[in-house]
Amino acid sequence: MKTVTLIGSGFSSLSAACYMAKNGYKVTLFEKNDTIGGRARQFTEEGFTFDMGPTFYWMPDLIERFFNDFGKTSADYYDLIRLDPGYKIYFSEKEALSVSADLTEIYAMFDSLEPGSSRFLRSFLQDAEFNYRVAVDKVLYKPANSFSELIMPDTVKRLSQFFTTISARVKQHIKHPYLRQLLEFPVIFLGAKPSNTPLFYCLMNYADMVLGTWHIKGGMFRLADAMKQVAESLGVEIVTQSAVDKIVVQKDKATGVVVKDTFHATDLIISGADYHHTEYLLDESFRNYSETYWQKRVMAPSALLYYVGFDRKIDQVAHHTLFFDTDFTLHAENIYDRPGWPDKPLFYTSFPSITDPQLAPEDKEMGIFLIPIAPGITDSEEIRSFYFNQLIDRMENITGQSLKKDVLFYKSYAGADFMRDYNAYKGNAYGLANTLLQTAFLKPSVHNKQVKNLFYTGQLTVPGPGVPPAIISGKIAAGEASKYFNK
Repeated sequence: MKTVTLIGSGFSSLSAACYMAKNGYKVTLFEKNDTIGGRARQFTEEGFTFDMGPTFYWMPDLIERFFNDFGKTSADYYDLIRLDPGYKIYFSEKEALSVSADLTEIYAMFDSLEPGSSRFLRSFLQDAEFNYRVAVDKVLYKPANSFSELIMPDTVKRLSQFFTTISARVKQHIKHPYLRQLLEFPVIFLGAKPSNTPLFYCLMNYADMVLGTWHIKGGMFRLADAMKQVAESLGVEIVTQSAVDKIVVQKDKATGVVVKDTFHATDLIISGADYHHTEYLLDESFRNYSETYWQKRVMAPSALLYYVGFDRKIDQVAHHTLFFDTDFTLHAENIYDRPGWPDKPLFYTSFPSITDPQLAPEDKEMGIFLIPIAPGITDSEEIRSFYFNQLIDRMENITGQSLKKDVLFYKSYAGADFMRDYNAYKGNAYGLANTLLQTAFLKPSVHNKQVKNLFYTGQLTVPGPGVPPAIISGKIAAGEASKYFNK
C-alpha cells in the first residue's frame, strides 16, 4: 500500500487526509501542536470555552458536501443553529443594524434607510447567487493549474466582473453609508479591501444574506473534531506534538520527513502547514518560490484577538457584533497601504455563550474580540493592553453599560503567536488577499515544480482563505496527489 504523509492538522490537512485514505492509501498526519485543528483549536479557562480561530460558520452547503463524500452528514457529529440576527453592526452609540435571517426583513431594512434601495439589493443578490453557483460548480474545486480552467461560457459572460470592484458597484447604486458598509463587509473574509476585490466575489453576499450565519453547538472546534473522526474511521494515523523539521528529497522526489530527529519514509507528501514555512523545510533548490516572491505578495490581515471571561451576561449585543464606529478607510489603509497600528480600529466581537450557554459558567459570558491588523507589524504586551482597554471603553460607551469591572480575565493572541504556533508567514491569520492578481492560477501552486510527489494545501493556495475553501483545498490536493499515483 502506498504511504502518504500529511503535515499539519488544520481543515485543509484533515480534508486531504480523509480523501487520500478513502482512495486507498495509508495516511499519517503529523501535527506540531498538542491538539488538532490548526487555527481552529479550542481552549478552556475557568469554565469558559473559547474557539481560538474561526467563529463564523458560513456556506453550510459546502461543508455538508465534505461529509456527504464519506456517506455522512454534519448532523452525525454536531448540531447546527441558524443565528437570527446573523450579526449586528454598530455605527455609533445610537445607530445599529441587525441582519435578519429573513430576507424580506433585510429588504425592508434597506428601504427604510434608502427608499428604493431594495430593488438594487434584489438584483445584486441574484448576481451573487449566480456567481456562487458558478464558483461552486465550476471553479472552486479545480486545481488552478492554468488559465484555461477559467475559460467557460459562464465566466466569459461575466469577465467584466473581474475588472470591476465590489466597492465600485455598491457605490454606484447605494448612497447610504451604513448600507454600503453592510454590503462591503462580507469580503473582509476574503482578506482584501472592497475597493480591490473583484465584483465576482459578491458571491459572499449571497452566502451572508441568503445562506445565513450558523453556529455549531459546542463551538467551531467541533467541526475539526468531526473531520478527525472521519479521518480516523478511514484509518488515518494522527500524531500530535510532532513538528516536521525537514522534507528529505532525492533527485526529484521526496523520500520522507524528519520528525524529532527520526526519518519517516513516505511515497508522497501533502503539506497543509503554512506554504512559506513548508518551502523552508526544503533545500533552496527545491522551493517553488523565492523570498522576493513572498515579499511581493499582498497578504490578508493578521489579527489581534482577545479571549475574555465576563462575570455577568452582556447586554445590547448579538452573538456576532461588529463595531464600525470609526473610519473603515483609515483602518484599511493601516492594513494594506501604510502598514501600522490603527489609531481607532474597527473591531469584531463574538459572544457565542448568548446562543450556546454551555460555553460559559451560569450567568457569565465569554467574548472573543478581534481587530484586523497588518501582518508583520511590531507587537508587544503594552500594545495589546492599550487596545484591549480602548475596545472595552468604546464598547461601554456604545452599548451603554459598564464592562471593565466585570472582566474576570483576558488572554491576547496576535502576530507573534500565529508565527509561533502555526509558522504563519508575517504572522498572517487569513493567507493571501483575494485580489485580481492573486486569484485562481495566480495563487501559489498546489504542485511543487521540482519535487513530483510534494503537494500543498491550505489558505495560501487555491481556492483561498476561509473554512469552506480550506476544506475544498484539501480535496483538490488529494485529487492531484491521486493523479500522481495513478500515472
